[in-house]
Amino acid sequence: MSDEEREEMELDLASPEVVTKYKNAAEIVNKALQLVVKECKPKAKIGDVCEKGDAFIREQTGNMYKNAKKKIEKGVAFPTCLSVNNTVCHFSPLASDTSELQEGDMVKIDMGCHIDGFIAVVAHTHVVQEGPVTGRKADVVAAANTAAEVALRLVRPGKNNKDVTDAIQKVVATYDCKTVEGVLSHQLKQFVIDGNKVILSVSNPDTRVDDAEFEENEVYAVDIVVSTGEGKPKLLDEKQTTIYKRAVDKNYHLKMKTSRFIFSEINQKFPILPFTARALEEKRARLGLVECVNHDLLQPYPVLHEKPGDYVAHIKFTVLLMPNGSDRITSHPLQELQPTKTIDDPEIKAWLALGTKTKKKGGGKKKKGKKGEGDKADAEPMDASTNEAAAS
Repeated sequence: MSDEEREEMELDLASPEVVTKYKNAAEIVNKALQLVVKECKPKAKIGDVCEKGDAFIREQTGNMYKNAKKKIEKGVAFPTCLSVNNTVCHFSPLASDTSELQEGDMVKIDMGCHIDGFIAVVAHTHVVQEGPVTGRKADVVAAANTAAEVALRLVRPGKNNKDVTDAIQKVVATYDCKTVEGVLSHQLKQFVIDGNKVILSVSNPDTRVDDAEFEENEVYAVDIVVSTGEGKPKLLDEKQTTIYKRAVDKNYHLKMKTSRFIFSEINQKFPILPFTARALEEKRARLGLVECVNHDLLQPYPVLHEKPGDYVAHIKFTVLLMPNGSDRITSHPLQELQPTKTIDDPEIKAWLALGTKTKKKGGGKKKKGKKGEGDKADAEPMDASTNEAAAS
């Protein structure tokens, strides 16, 4: 098959091979997340923990499809980030950074893996402590988790992206928290981490997205970030940015030799998906990346912050909209939470009581996509009073 024919035939979940690749990527990223959570201890150097997460994904994907007839690209789809307390996202420091985790830190772990461009992403919030999480820390994690559980039940064929946005905001407000502005949940496609169909976390006049209806065989990264503060994060220091993505539609003849060298390395190693400057030679990268960003050759993922004293929680999962229902393929169990708020709203309780699988009339095509790493169990209805769902 020629490249043109391959492009014409868009690969989606109708192909069992594609489902298997998504599930293999998910299995690796779930294990990588497990490893990173275990590494989150007081005095752990944040950059080292991020590097361990990425190294695990590279090693595990490197062992797969070794004997494939054609080379299959695979590896890190989004570099491991550890964003602490009021830092909202994208903190993945260079080797020279000495930041360490402290007892009581609220750590948001964000990472992604792909096999042949089929991407599984996950984000999880972990507090560096023994015993249950209480008070406002528990509220903000429970708000993000409950919103994620509701979103899982509403991102299904026939539903609309706006319905999910409204539901997320309603859940988060119940915990007296704010959904962080500017966070988008994207459709995932082969080698596309930020597809055109999106779900807005907060509807406001400044951010508009097209109405979209979810369809069978689509894949989404559902991304929920919640704050005890205002939910209006700010960029404090551009030098903290270390994650970039090649803007494939932009070209420019770079003037500096260092920039040309770095840009050539990026094109070879990271032509499409996001990467971390940690993977480049640090001194050279610091110089060269600036010119690349100034001329829009790279899209930066800035490190954003809420106000000091605010807590921010992040839950992200990958969901496959299969013919037999929604299949959440990335997750990690939460610590025990003892939030100060409970859910009494009947509409939210009704959403949480929904299952995620649909019963096909006449049996349907049940065998599609069953190859690979066995399906996760159907997401159980969630008990709103304890904020515990089946760890789907």
